[in-house]
Amino acid sequence: MSLPESPASLTTRLGDLARRFGLGGRGARQVRERAAALRLPFPAPPLLQPSIWWRAGPQLQRLVELPRGALSGPVQEDKADAHALLVRVVEQQRHEVADLDLKRIDGLAGESNEPPFAHLEDFAATPACRNLRIISYKDFLKTISLALPRFLAGEPIQLLQADWLGERLFWTGEQNHEAFASAIVYARLRGLEDSLPAVVTRYRLSADGLNELRRNHHVLAMPELAWSDPAFMGLLLDSGLPYARLPLLHSSTPEILLLPRRHPEANALGEGLRQAGAADVTAWLRSLLDATPG
Repeated sequence: MSLPESPASLTTRLGDLARRFGLGGRGARQVRERAAALRLPFPAPPLLQPSIWWRAGPQLQRLVELPRGALSGPVQEDKADAHALLVRVVEQQRHEVADLDLKRIDGLAGESNEPPFAHLEDFAATPACRNLRIISYKDFLKTISLALPRFLAGEPIQLLQADWLGERLFWTGEQNHEAFASAIVYARLRGLEDSLPAVVTRYRLSADGLNELRRNHHVLAMPELAWSDPAFMGLLLDSGLPYARLPLLHSSTPEILLLPRRHPEANALGEGLRQAGAADVTAWLRSLLDATPG
């Protein structure tokens, strides 16, 4: 006994039949026109502000190990296709540095409610850091050992780097930010030559992965209000269009809608949303890639 066909797959097959007999063009045109007429508060792509906080920037590195369940949508195959493309947008590389000058570090990867200071010197000027009172090399050793208990033993330090954030190196420690920042700033001020072996995890945007995503999908930044807007949801759901939805990776990263270009009505919806003001996320990512030195 065969199982009944799912509504989503049945809708897709009916749409394919309509297009085969020349009946799909009018539907795609209507979808495009209705989408272009939407009035939604589409978010602009985020502006990158210099900050010592790793988590203040867009968390694009999360695409490397994006869980399959992170995407929502009506059809598993469509979500799987989108997922396979998204995980290729960012690449991860690890390399070891035998002797890294600690003065090069200018970022912190742990959580913090502090403002987005541009450099560690700005953070070190806050009362919480100034209370540590580093006035000698002995004080420096005591303070940096609060953040790096194995500093004198030469234990490798773990660092992060992302091409879209420039050459800034971020320490991965989750605690004692004040001690670490104060010690690094003191080392700069006094011109200390202290160094440690380091393991640097670097993330970079992949031109090939980004181009493939752009060829296959509209990738649009969507406002939260869209998912409760009757006009938009009617367009998205009434015709059974294939789509995938990726929630916020971080507060600085917009929620995105992925629409496959190969499907005429989904492609028309993407084109109409662009006309209505939706930002093209792949264009924003391309701008970050093009701004990367070298």
